[in-house]
Amino acid sequence: MQTVRFERQGGVGRIVLANPPYNRLDGNFARGLHDSVREAGASDIRVLILSAEGLNFSMGGGTKEVVNLSVNEFRTRVTAFNNSFRAIEGLRVPTVAAVRGMAWGGGFELALSCDFIVASASATFKCVEVDTAMIPIAGGIQRLCERAGRSRASRYAMLGEPISGEEAFRHGIATHLVPDAELETEAKTLVERLADGPTRSYAATRTLLKAWSGGGVPLADAVMLDIAMDLFDTDDCKRGFLNKSTAYEEGKLPPPIVFNGR
Repeated sequence: MQTVRFERQGGVGRIVLANPPYNRLDGNFARGLHDSVREAGASDIRVLILSAEGLNFSMGGGTKEVVNLSVNEFRTRVTAFNNSFRAIEGLRVPTVAAVRGMAWGGGFELALSCDFIVASASATFKCVEVDTAMIPIAGGIQRLCERAGRSRASRYAMLGEPISGEEAFRHGIATHLVPDAELETEAKTLVERLADGPTRSYAATRTLLKAWSGGGVPLADAVMLDIAMDLFDTDDCKRGFLNKSTAYEEGKLPPPIVFNGR
């Protein structure tokens, strides 16, 4: 049974969690996600969105099949998930998670692997691992800390408190908050905007943010100009500068333009 699939339409790629109502993270999911991320990485898409069929993004893992695994087997299973989640972060295009309903456990960590999280009003995020005397093991604690701070990461990971969509947006975990009925529309609008944007500039921004994550402001400052200079020779950058300078000379605001991604 295919529980994850990759689709594309033009420059937009989509990974769909296709095992409703809970889209659980089991062995089939791990294989499907690996294949889908590989397809996304091998394509020439300009943005990737993760969405789910049904009323929930993902209830996470913890399925019964893990109970009888040995420690080494469990580690191998978790490593497979981590490799796919990190591969999403390693893509050279912006990534968006469209979340409704539950994004719990590994489902929460999957959403945290994306640049943007568009949360519906009914969305709930939760670190459930403490209920099984475990910790988030797909990067959730450190990525939650990066977005919301250490004190909130401690609270959510240790107490397992649910985080509403509104609270997630208020604390910077989610980047957008929308009414339930508008999730698909708003996510589509964001994705189309990113698909028409300066793809290489987005990639450079993501690289600089990764440098900051690994070494703070000093490392980001050290690599910033090396990253930026590669952009200056691109077609998009030259057209962007020309568009802006022409408008300013005419006393106008620069009109929006569609970039070609090169």
